[in-house]
Amino acid sequence: MEPAGNLPDSMVLKILRSEGAPDEAIRHLYRTQYGIVKNHINQNNGSDEDAQDIFQETILSFIDMVKKDKFRGESSIGTILFAIARNTWLNELKKRGRAKLRDEKFEKAKEGTEMDVSHFIVNRELKAELMQVVDSLGETCKKILLAFYYENLAMKDILQHLQYENEQVVRNKKYKCLKQLEQMIAGQTQLAKNLQSILYE
Repeated sequence: MEPAGNLPDSMVLKILRSEGAPDEAIRHLYRTQYGIVKNHINQNNGSDEDAQDIFQETILSFIDMVKKDKFRGESSIGTILFAIARNTWLNELKKRGRAKLRDEKFEKAKEGTEMDVSHFIVNRELKAELMQVVDSLGETCKKILLAFYYENLAMKDILQHLQYENEQVVRNKKYKCLKQLEQMIAGQTQLAKNLQSILYE
């Protein structure tokens, strides 16, 4: 039984499918569903502001589904809204996690640079020399090594720019390229030292 002032799902869908303003339906969804989504996000490392943003995205996605006749009512509106909100928040957490890892890697490299003035990154001559060696490895090795160590791209992102079957093939190729690079500069102490400082810090 619907609480006083609330709308049955059929009425919500009718309003959203009509050409008129959907305000009444949206107010109903906020009144009945926002608290559920907010609690879920708060319990999963999110703030009230995060909950507001995610719920707004959820409402927009749901309205789009209804307008395109992709929601047939197989489940309740509350169920589908929660599923959309949960997936949207999960994707946001993954995105934040990746950004945090990139920031931490950058800060670590930055600290290393400040501690060692002879560090590869600030020594232009050694950097240029090492780049010449990388160039001699061939275009594929150059693309992989620069994408991974300089651009901090994940294997799946690097795969999109290369003609390989899967991430494991790219990972194997990166290992071979790295070993080849190490062998080429093995007799050049300073160059080898700076290669290790940038690759293994």
